[in-house]
Amino acid sequence: MTRFYSLASSSSGNCSVFQGGGRTLLIDGGTNTKYIRNALSQLGIALGDITDVLITHTHSDHVSALPVLTKHCRAPIHATVPTVEGLKEKCAHDQLEVVEPDAPFWLGEVRITPFLTPHDCPGSCGFLLETEEGKMGYCTDLGHLPDSVFETLRGVETVFLESNHDVYQLKNGEYPYYLKQRILSPQGHLSNDDAAQAVAEWGKYGLQKVILAHLSEHNNRPEWALEETERALRLAGLREQVQVAVAPHKAPLSLTGKGRAAG
Repeated sequence: MTRFYSLASSSSGNCSVFQGGGRTLLIDGGTNTKYIRNALSQLGIALGDITDVLITHTHSDHVSALPVLTKHCRAPIHATVPTVEGLKEKCAHDQLEVVEPDAPFWLGEVRITPFLTPHDCPGSCGFLLETEEGKMGYCTDLGHLPDSVFETLRGVETVFLESNHDVYQLKNGEYPYYLKQRILSPQGHLSNDDAAQAVAEWGKYGLQKVILAHLSEHNNRPEWALEETERALRLAGLREQVQVAVAPHKAPLSLTGKGRAAG
């Protein structure tokens, strides 16, 4: 059975695990090695069980653990060219594998398609993961959702999607002006409203489960993100079709291929 676990999801650190098709994939390596090891242990997974690592981009909240983690986990790291080049400066690892955007590749029986995301980091990408049980989209760190990303993830049963901030809270919050502009830019982060609209549209094509991810610790609250997405689904007549959960900032959240999200 396919399983997905969010270990950490916030502006401070991001890390997830996907199990299926005979592989155990670590997606991103934010936080630190001690936390990741302990979180995996709670799920009955050891660092040595990781078969491959997928990295979306090189911002520190996605790769901060890698310099130490790669000393204990020798699994190949798969990333786009700019990300691989950036990782060479951050960690000594001899298995850095280049993947091309929109070019599917296989790890065991998992078909993976990287797709570029509009974010202020060269080579930033998300992943479409497919097994015989279904399709899942992993999509965080994007300032807007372009048609190319929408089409790539149209028809997935599950999506792990950024819902970073409440626009009103961000605009009226404590962040300096330049940072607000960065987050609100087309290469920044996805707002609750934009995430909600995307979920409602994907719901028309069979989406069943969504995990709202990468919530800002200063400009968002889980209940705000949840309310926005549930409202959009309700207006589209899809509230009963799509299960919605919010990834905790720093605690495991599990989602099985046939089950519900659970902390």
